[in-house]
Amino acid sequence: MVDPDMAYKGDVTDVRAIRVLERGTSFNRLWQPFIAVWEDHHLVVTYGRHLRGKVDMGDVLAVVSRDDGRTWSEPALVFDHREPVGRCRYAYANSVLYHPPDQRIIWCYAMRCPHHYRDSEDSELCAAYSVDGGLSWQQIELAVDYHQPLITCAGIYRCEEEGRVRYLLPVHRNTLRHDPGGDQRQLVLESTSLIEWKLAGYVPQPEARGEDSGRIFMHEGNIDHGDRPGELKIVMRTSLYGSRGGALEPPCAYSSTSPDGGRTWAPARQEPFLYNAVSKAYFGCAGEDTHVYVYSTGPAGERKAMAYVVKPPSGEWSEPRPFYDAEVPNSYPTLLEYEPGRFYAVWDSSNEPDVKRTVIRFGRFQLS
Repeated sequence: MVDPDMAYKGDVTDVRAIRVLERGTSFNRLWQPFIAVWEDHHLVVTYGRHLRGKVDMGDVLAVVSRDDGRTWSEPALVFDHREPVGRCRYAYANSVLYHPPDQRIIWCYAMRCPHHYRDSEDSELCAAYSVDGGLSWQQIELAVDYHQPLITCAGIYRCEEEGRVRYLLPVHRNTLRHDPGGDQRQLVLESTSLIEWKLAGYVPQPEARGEDSGRIFMHEGNIDHGDRPGELKIVMRTSLYGSRGGALEPPCAYSSTSPDGGRTWAPARQEPFLYNAVSKAYFGCAGEDTHVYVYSTGPAGERKAMAYVVKPPSGEWSEPRPFYDAEVPNSYPTLLEYEPGRFYAVWDSSNEPDVKRTVIRFGRFQLS
């Protein structure tokens, strides 16, 4: 057993474990955290608690800090696999937090799948909200006009058009595991209310790619400002399309841009400076114009050290710098900018070199 909070390499600071897996239960890992700010120094983090015997499903819980991340509360259940919804029981995954700037509500979106399924590929969108800063949660049924299975992972992007607010939620579909007629696609949902969600648009395959054998599985995309005024950009995790899986060669992210608020997207293109070997990365902005990309280094499946690169306005991506490396597994970073160039960060981690996803970690990150 090691203490990665005390000895690590990287530019993230104030690192601490905010939740550690309890042994001897029906849960065998903690994974995929997300963070929101309720008010000054009051932070909320949600994460998944994974059920033994499932591929990627369990409960979603929330912890709260009222001292800017120094100490954290005991967890509150947001979505509980033991509680039926109507006549059906569900298991849950991949929480996404969002605190609208004009509301005293924190929203938690996630995906739910019938509990008897082994994996979550046939999930639907679900939501809960908190009006007390993450201490308690109330589930709510959404009006979702998009009818296909979906997978959540990345945060909500808020945009304004002629005084009207729209919210974009990137999701993807992965139905090839059990259905040879299925597909793997990145798409974007939109809402004006945060309760009713509709399909905004799909991200097309790269123009140079033809038949299914040459397609790319683009997923877990993050949306933020693009390089031009009024442009949106999505940067996506990648793998080989279909049941083959595995990293691309070279292993890199793909991106797409939208000139019309996420309704139409350009054919995806390779991002040769953004490393991606089948693992979620974070893409976002520092301030208005500087792009930040935080990712897992190493080959597909390793997910140990994390690094980052930065792209200033009208510039090129920087050389990689270490984000966090404690010689233990780390994955699924999510960052939230709370001041220009200053971020809170959460990710799933471990205290043992050969055991994955048993700790949720928190830290601060600042661009120099």
